[in-house]
Amino acid sequence: MADEDDRRRQAFIGSFTAAGGPGVVTAAVADDGALTLLSSVDGVLDPSYLALSSDGGTLYAVSETAEGAVAAYRVKGGTVELTGPPVRVDGSGPTHLSLFDGHVLTANYGSGSVSAVPVRADGRLGPTPSGVLRHTGSGPHDRRQRGPHAHQVQPDPSGRWAVSVDLGTDSVRVCALDDGRPAVHREIALRPGSGPRHLAFHPDGRHAYVVNELTPTVTLCRWEAATGSLKPLAETQVLADVPAGDAYPSGIAVSPDGRFLWTATRGEDVLSVFAVAADGEHLELRGTVPCGGHWPRALTLSGGFLYVANERSGDITWFSVHPGTGLPARAGAVRVAAASCVIFG
Repeated sequence: MADEDDRRRQAFIGSFTAAGGPGVVTAAVADDGALTLLSSVDGVLDPSYLALSSDGGTLYAVSETAEGAVAAYRVKGGTVELTGPPVRVDGSGPTHLSLFDGHVLTANYGSGSVSAVPVRADGRLGPTPSGVLRHTGSGPHDRRQRGPHAHQVQPDPSGRWAVSVDLGTDSVRVCALDDGRPAVHREIALRPGSGPRHLAFHPDGRHAYVVNELTPTVTLCRWEAATGSLKPLAETQVLADVPAGDAYPSGIAVSPDGRFLWTATRGEDVLSVFAVAADGEHLELRGTVPCGGHWPRALTLSGGFLYVANERSGDITWFSVHPGTGLPARAGAVRVAAASCVIFG
């Protein structure tokens, strides 16, 4: 188990090794939000997205390749070590992962599926997936929605359900594990052609927000954990002006007090700031700020700072957040080639 003080001060950064990234990077986190790079490990191809165990002792990474795999690392101070070879997930191009009900779940974009890989008591992975849920369907976008493309999978705040977001089918699936196999409880349709990418829950546990990649919008939804149901209520533009070309929204984050929501848009290289109504059911776009680099792939809020993984400029940029307006102000950056995400322990 990692030391509690070490976990508070550490960040873990994913990157695309095929584009020159260093693999998985460990960084120290200062009180002012600044990151200091400590070490890197390149034993896994394209570890683009990461997740940390609840005790902070094991880090998990997807291998976003055509073969598709997931790897586990033991956290040891300022370094991480592979606990064994990556485990194939029986799906291609995994873009996201999370821990749920004793398993690592991966969202496999290329194959449009969700895989469950058992986690052993010591944090190591089982040798094969215990089950794979293959999505079906398509959407109206001729190039991007010819089939399913699962982009994210995560537990809901109650821990009862796993929620997967599929860009290709314009839908969100609410799932549970049946003897280790992901099974659909309910599928919720979003607007055709919207291309949902990532979902973030409100801290009240009763609302969720989906950032859409094919149209620069956020879909506001009501969530009911008791029944595992998601109800779309409204859709809000993430940009004040309609872009000339594709905008490619990517990340989304909600403040711990539920007052603000942020999205990243890669085609415009901006972060959008929304005020969230007290009831969680209305969003007001307050403005946009530059993301501090090029092609912001992921957003993470930690310790009152907003962190952005800028893939094409190769850096992690962090912002202080104004407590009254939610507007981010650039505070610093570190170079990490082909950076894809940053998480905190």
